[in-house]
Amino acid sequence: MTNFDIIGKLSDDDPIAEILERALEDETLECKEGVELLESSNLNLIGAAADCLRKKSAGELVTFVVDRNINYTNVCSSKCKFCAFYREPGAADAYVLSIDEIISKVDEAVKLGATQILLQGGLNSEISIEYYEDMLKQVKKRYSVQMHAFSPPEIIHISKICGSGIRETISRLHEAGLDSIPGGGAEILDDRVRDFVSPNKIGWKKWREVMLEAHSIGIPTTATMVFGHVETLSQRIKHIIRIREMQGKYNGFTAFIPWSFQSENTQLSGNSTGIDYLKMVAVSRILLNGYIRNIQSSWVTQGISLAQVSLNYGANDLGGTMIEENVVRAAGVPFHSKNIDEFVHMARKMGRPVAKRDTLYNIL
Repeated sequence: MTNFDIIGKLSDDDPIAEILERALEDETLECKEGVELLESSNLNLIGAAADCLRKKSAGELVTFVVDRNINYTNVCSSKCKFCAFYREPGAADAYVLSIDEIISKVDEAVKLGATQILLQGGLNSEISIEYYEDMLKQVKKRYSVQMHAFSPPEIIHISKICGSGIRETISRLHEAGLDSIPGGGAEILDDRVRDFVSPNKIGWKKWREVMLEAHSIGIPTTATMVFGHVETLSQRIKHIIRIREMQGKYNGFTAFIPWSFQSENTQLSGNSTGIDYLKMVAVSRILLNGYIRNIQSSWVTQGISLAQVSLNYGANDLGGTMIEENVVRAAGVPFHSKNIDEFVHMARKMGRPVAKRDTLYNIL
């Protein structure tokens, strides 16, 4: 059965069938078509098209990485309304991990098979760039792990602390041991949204500037989106298209990771469902077709069952086993680290091959 047979079988003359047929012919869709897809109630049709594109661009292989997410400080000046993790300076439970504590966490992760350390923290003005450099150097001296660290807001914050430009700051961190940059702090790449949910954080153009500077000097990054709070459907699609436009410059994004907002213990309300999540994954695949190969599911926020379903809606990657995670857990989401066997069982139950990968999607 061809892609178009599948669309014809499921479309029942649905008006979005024509949009999806153009997508399957590798036509680049724009904002209007993206919004129409999100507004449609025909999840099966959208999912079928996304699954076709996933097979074409990423094949049948399901991948994952063994990693640990270390949050080196919870002190943050940004005070985003959607964040339950940050603390004010001087709070009873505020902390900054010592370099020895970070080394200990990395050591534990490596012994459990981790190849990636995801390192992120709050915007803490008491930390100098020398702390970051020394920490990176000490980790890389001891362990052969990918340091996937410091989201764009952190990079901008560090650059201000040390009085250097963005490119110089990234280069200094890279020389110390920074290998790649996570896509955190993107939320929704629209300043009307950002001015409401995170008025003290960088605007979307600064986020773009960090990513493009990193890409221009050969440092790969991921791209994320947090949806389901105050944004409109149009702003979600605009976010994806802005990621796509950035990717057209240097091809530096290795993956796109959409995940739904978790609202407990925050100042905002969440408004998305599992159906919304699957639709968002599928539309991400459709709009990013030909630009970003890997669409990552989010078992941390959605649970393992829905993450499994998303593999039939455009996702091809399960992300990390996450030996440790603190930010989403602070927003009230039950968290239990996954082991390799769980991911392998999930994929094989679907009849799909599965493989462990590194941060850059090299199969291990």
